[in-house]
Amino acid sequence: MRSKMMGCREEHQSTHGSVLGGKPNHCVIYPPKSSIGAEELERRNNDWFVRTKVGSDLMVQVGDFSFHLHKLAMVSKSGYLNRLVFAKRSEGHGHNGGSLKIVLDDLPGGTNTFESIVNFCYGFKVDVTATTIAPLYCAANFLEMSDDLHQGNLISKTEAFLSFAIFSSWKDTFKVLKSCESVSPWSKDLLIVKQCSDAIAWKASTDPKAFTLGQNSNGNLNVGESSDTWWFQDVSTLRIDHFIQVIESIKRKGVKPELIGSCIAHWTAKWFSGTTFVFDDPKIPKHLTQKLQRITIESLINMLPVEKNSVSCNFLLYLVKLGLKMQVNSELLSKLETRIASMLEQCCAQDLLVKNYGDKDTTYDVGIVIRVVQAYVLLALKNSRARLCIVGRLIDGYLTLIARDINLTLIDFKLLVDALPTNARSCDNNLYRAIDMYLKAHPSLMEEERASVCKAMEYHRLSEDARQHAMRNGRLPLKIVTEFMLLEQVKMARSISATKSNINPRTTTQTIIKMNNKKCLEKGFIPPQKEIMLMRKEVDNMKMQLNQLQMCKLKLQKQVQRSCIK
Repeated sequence: MRSKMMGCREEHQSTHGSVLGGKPNHCVIYPPKSSIGAEELERRNNDWFVRTKVGSDLMVQVGDFSFHLHKLAMVSKSGYLNRLVFAKRSEGHGHNGGSLKIVLDDLPGGTNTFESIVNFCYGFKVDVTATTIAPLYCAANFLEMSDDLHQGNLISKTEAFLSFAIFSSWKDTFKVLKSCESVSPWSKDLLIVKQCSDAIAWKASTDPKAFTLGQNSNGNLNVGESSDTWWFQDVSTLRIDHFIQVIESIKRKGVKPELIGSCIAHWTAKWFSGTTFVFDDPKIPKHLTQKLQRITIESLINMLPVEKNSVSCNFLLYLVKLGLKMQVNSELLSKLETRIASMLEQCCAQDLLVKNYGDKDTTYDVGIVIRVVQAYVLLALKNSRARLCIVGRLIDGYLTLIARDINLTLIDFKLLVDALPTNARSCDNNLYRAIDMYLKAHPSLMEEERASVCKAMEYHRLSEDARQHAMRNGRLPLKIVTEFMLLEQVKMARSISATKSNINPRTTTQTIIKMNNKKCLEKGFIPPQKEIMLMRKEVDNMKMQLNQLQMCKLKLQKQVQRSCIK
């Protein structure tokens, strides 16, 4: 059997529970027999001793622990220790029966891993799991424990089980990759991270029933709620650098861009609580944690799939929010805002809702929407009016969703109202609704402030019902109500004039002029004096109508003032 040939017994245990739950595959490495007969390795406080008849002549310090060992057992398996011992002896250390001291500060895996290495060098069996195999493999390479020194050395033994653990089981692949976090950059240089990433990518792009994920108590595969997104939960447990590597491998496998975009959003939601990075490591100084957050956000933006509609507008807005908070690269942020701006015509108002988390903040972040709309205006200078109106309706709908927020400032509300050009609205009904909701939620606004809010709303772009409501609306400023009433009277006057020709002298005059012109033309001449007289009468009638309208305006203003006082 293969396991006997490599001196390693692999014990494969069935997995129960979650995808990453259960006991890992287990391997027992049986090393070649040591030249020193040792009984066992024992610990006394922070010191480790090998119980043997021969006295120790080598002390290796790893972290806070000291290992009292024998040069022959260690240097016969490790090229690195062999060189260090030779260098020490050349310098005169260890003569006269003294013990050599070697300090290994940078050993991958630390004390626990070195304990396994000592066991291997003295011929004791070594228990290995998917969680411990990567650090042990890295440490074996660090100490140069190759077959060139001793046939069946630790590098070849650990490499065999490492490959098996990575490719045989989905759960073990993640255990190996998670263990690589403590042995960077060795795990990257030795291509362990790449092998794990490629294995995850292959499995994520394959039918999950084609390999072992783990089974529940009914014997059914735990593949999640969706056959396409079953791998999201496990991939989202990875650290950002490993997550980047996995996503790049998944892209190369041709997984749909929409799935990749959703996976990135899933990872972000897991690692960011609101706008706070879920990374609590007291060993890392605060300024380095902030730098890590900025690098993480920039990495997320850079890894986004470029295909159209591969990432939701709402998630991109959330990335803008995170980017602004952590002051990411301005050029990168600008590109992201431009990308969102190009998507606005396909969005709905709910897509623009990105929550704030401060007590005094608005419920939703309005600032990022303002930035994106301003970016859209720069892009849409050559767009047709129909396309502009789509975004106009979108923004008016968004305004109705945020208008009731008592923390929404007048400046932000006006910036959003005025961000689009005037030809971006064909109907102001939703805008009026949003303005009315805002004025109701902010009753302390001054008359001038209310007038400035209503400035963008135009009478002729409101429906008849909206106009009637506006003229009876006590929340609107007096100036706007008066203007709407006056325009309504003008509209009514024109309507009456259109149905009664005797009230419209212009129509009568035009008819008379046409008839006279026809008669004059038939006779071969035009009577200019009659035309002048008719034109004078028309001008006098128009002046009289204007005076009547002015009087009507004054009466309306007085009526509105009396109603406001009451």
